[in-house]
Amino acid sequence: MHKDSYGQLIFAEKDLCNLLMQGESLENFASMLVDDSIEPERVSQFLNNSVDLVQYEEPNKSIEEFDQSLQQNWHMPQEYKDLDIAEYVLSLCDTQAELQRCGHELLLYQEKNLFGLLCYLKYLVDVMRDNDIIWGVGRGSSVASYVLYKLGVHSIDSMYYDLEPEEFLR
Repeated sequence: MHKDSYGQLIFAEKDLCNLLMQGESLENFASMLVDDSIEPERVSQFLNNSVDLVQYEEPNKSIEEFDQSLQQNWHMPQEYKDLDIAEYVLSLCDTQAELQRCGHELLLYQEKNLFGLLCYLKYLVDVMRDNDIIWGVGRGSSVASYVLYKLGVHSIDSMYYDLEPEEFLR
């Protein structure tokens, strides 16, 4: 297996055989990019169609464009992708001051096209809670975001400590 100039893993037939012989589960892969040593239709049947094998083609875009397209493709259940994150965050607010602060921050997140990130963070926090995974109370400038506090990403009430959201969303 090797990486292309975009950082994507490309698998050869011997790579798949090695993974299977070592007892590795391929169920963690929704899809795999494969080189031309593999006939995807033949190998997919061998794998009981559990993994979508995609013939690798060099992307015809700049690394910056490629990176931007990946940032829009968050791997999470559809219910989180469809979530109106602004409405959800605002529904968590108890006071007018909280509504104003979250509204201000949500505009900043929207300007930076980060609503997908907020949906993913909601998903991540839900998975950690469901599986009793412990995470830290918060670090760095992220604690300045009251929206992240309301989502449960950290435990620092930035309104209480009068932290400005621009410290995080520069």
